[in-house]
Amino acid sequence: MAVVEVNGPSPYQVHIGYNVTSGVAQRVSEIGARKVAIIHQRPLAAVARHIAREVEGANLEVLLLPVPDAEAGKNVEVLAQLWDALGEAGFGRQDVVVGLGGGAATDLAGFAAATWMRGIRVIQVPTTLLAMVDAAVGGKTGINTALGKNLVGAFHEPDSVFVDLERLHTLPEEETVAGSAELIKTGFIADPRILELYREGAERNWEELVRRSVAVKAGVVGQDLKESGLREILNYGHTLGHAIELRENYTWRHGDAVAVGMMFVAHLAHNRGLIDATLLDLHREILELVGLPTSYEAGAFDELYEAMTRDKKNRDGRIRFVVLRGLGQCARLEDATVEEMRAAYEAISEGTPA
Repeated sequence: MAVVEVNGPSPYQVHIGYNVTSGVAQRVSEIGARKVAIIHQRPLAAVARHIAREVEGANLEVLLLPVPDAEAGKNVEVLAQLWDALGEAGFGRQDVVVGLGGGAATDLAGFAAATWMRGIRVIQVPTTLLAMVDAAVGGKTGINTALGKNLVGAFHEPDSVFVDLERLHTLPEEETVAGSAELIKTGFIADPRILELYREGAERNWEELVRRSVAVKAGVVGQDLKESGLREILNYGHTLGHAIELRENYTWRHGDAVAVGMMFVAHLAHNRGLIDATLLDLHREILELVGLPTSYEAGAFDELYEAMTRDKKNRDGRIRFVVLRGLGQCARLEDATVEEMRAAYEAISEGTPA
């Protein structure tokens, strides 16, 4: 088992390996909790019951709280139901929430923990590739609103994270493909070895891929938890990606949208002369190798532009993009014109030659 240390205001460990969920019960006992709420997506009911039995074996009270799958569960109505359940069960500040599931579940569980009694501990147990390397690590929690993704949330670092690689073998192929976008992102912004491992074959390299990607994020959030500067590089591809998710009413997988977003900012950077054609082509090569999309519907720019103007990273009314100046070298682009954005978008529009 590999352990990645996440340093910062509240240091914690990310445990990566096979069959590591038994560590949840041990960690809860170490904390000294009386009660544990396992917030889980309904398809993971059997896994939740297994963890519950182990926790109950430590003489702790367990509350199983199923939530709707994916983004359907990440809203204020579901959050309010969780608050009611925690209140009715008498959860106090010494008690613990466990988030079990994909990125939407870990975001929701983290926010429920952050807001209950102004903050109780959360242990994250991500079960999708996306959640393992992104949502469950870093302390960002939140829910969606009608106006955008993650507009309501809090920074609330987990007590610990348990990444069970065995879960990868149970996922549909489209889930591992979509989740790969976040790993590929960390390859472009910080660790090019990740891109080489995808070329060699992800199936043979999952443990190293996940460890390296988590290490990139850990290194960034350890220095900048609240996204005052450095952490923005983790949003590579996300500005347009979030706009696509909103336009698609969250029916697109997050990783698919981020993949298109990375292709968009690669064109934006190339048109500015920040990256060469070789690096631009590398984006398309790696993303398409994995099976991720690199284009989007033509004619949707105006709608997506409107959504991008509401991005959380914007300052003084300007859309801010994370771009590359080279492989593993990030910069911020704050003065892109609408015409430049439209040109980059047209380059990725379906039916337009790349």
